[in-house]
Amino acid sequence: MISMTNVSYKILNKAILNTINLNIPVGKIIGLAGENGAGKSTLLRLMAGIIQADQGSILLDGQRLTHQNATSIAFLPDTDDFYPYFSGRHLFQFYQSQFADFNIAKANEIAAFLEVNLQQKISTFSKGQRGRLKMAVTLGREVPYYFMDEPFSGLDPMVRESLIKGLIKYTDAETQTIVLSTHELYEVEPILDALLLLKDSKVIAFDTLEEIREEWQQDAVSWMKKQYRKD
Repeated sequence: MISMTNVSYKILNKAILNTINLNIPVGKIIGLAGENGAGKSTLLRLMAGIIQADQGSILLDGQRLTHQNATSIAFLPDTDDFYPYFSGRHLFQFYQSQFADFNIAKANEIAAFLEVNLQQKISTFSKGQRGRLKMAVTLGREVPYYFMDEPFSGLDPMVRESLIKGLIKYTDAETQTIVLSTHELYEVEPILDALLLLKDSKVIAFDTLEEIREEWQQDAVSWMKKQYRKD
């Protein structure tokens, strides 16, 4: 479990996140939603150990989150900095050299499922192809936690559908946790266990999809709009 207690983060005295208290359980797919600038990317980077909180504590399985134990977390950023002269296969070999948990056989299987040409240079990939490659290289790591920042942004519906199928096929619902930020709630809702909503640097709601459907009698998008109006 990842636990955040009174976590705040600022940039140039501007609050990006303010007094965040969260518990992220194991074995769940959690959607992270909110308007642009609400702090979604920052929250994911804090939980991945990429940046450090100004205040509060972040614990990973009861231990303070550090660069050392953050190796059990795979992070998919909203942009990529892959070497353009690499082919997909070169990228896999690079990840294998950097991460002891990288399963190149699994990554190759995911790439085949997502129809990624690993012989092709990344500089020639379309945005959709890059999105598929990012998903393959991220899920190729055998870790308990996957944090994904807008993995479907700007991609056409067919690519989004294949990425969603890949998430389900190549992760273990019992032992692995996925937290992903997205604006494509209608498409992602069927696979989500819970939805976390940010507004104005704060968590304003965190409910399971079961609660949203049964108690609120709403779909995820309607629930999100109501929470925003209520807040």
